[in-house]
Amino acid sequence: MTRAVLFDVDGVLIHGYHAKPEKQVKWDATMLADMGVDPERFRHEFIYDIFIKKVIVGQMSLLEALDRTLPRLGYRGPSMAFVGYWLSRDSNVNAPLLAVVHRLKATGVRLYIATNQEHMRAQWLWQQLRFGEVFEDIFHSARVGAIKPNKPYFDWVDNRLGPQVEPPLFFDDSDEVVKGARAHGWEAVQFDDLEDVTGHPWVAERLR
Repeated sequence: MTRAVLFDVDGVLIHGYHAKPEKQVKWDATMLADMGVDPERFRHEFIYDIFIKKVIVGQMSLLEALDRTLPRLGYRGPSMAFVGYWLSRDSNVNAPLLAVVHRLKATGVRLYIATNQEHMRAQWLWQQLRFGEVFEDIFHSARVGAIKPNKPYFDWVDNRLGPQVEPPLFFDDSDEVVKGARAHGWEAVQFDDLEDVTGHPWVAERLR
């Protein structure tokens, strides 16, 4: 059985939110002009509130949460249109890394996505960005009912992966998540750039 290799989304497969602020690529830079919603208010009144508390762990749908929040932020359009705006702009794929992932797939490596994500974006990543063509599965927090780096998340993923000859190899941009994965017995690498993947001895051996 080949080793399971897992990748985070934001800050790894997607250039967007990153654990290091200087590496972030903001999808909402022109949201006030485009949609009439102040991105600072959106982050504080939506992302850091109902989104993190309810949506990201699957307790509430993204659309329901937006329906509750957007009107008080001044948005008068349909929530579905706002979702389309959000998802399309938060889709800056890390093409060099994805090319490496495709090479790994060609060697028979089992590839997965491990991400804190709600259902609609997980589906978008899988279908619209075609991640489903290279990865076997996406373990997103709304599906799991728990977020990284909490132990229930890793327990759930371990159960889905099944018995492993070697610990899962996991790439994530967050130091906190990497520490949590290591405490769970995974081999976790903090991702900053492509060399963190291609330079890993296990990966490099298979890319020869």
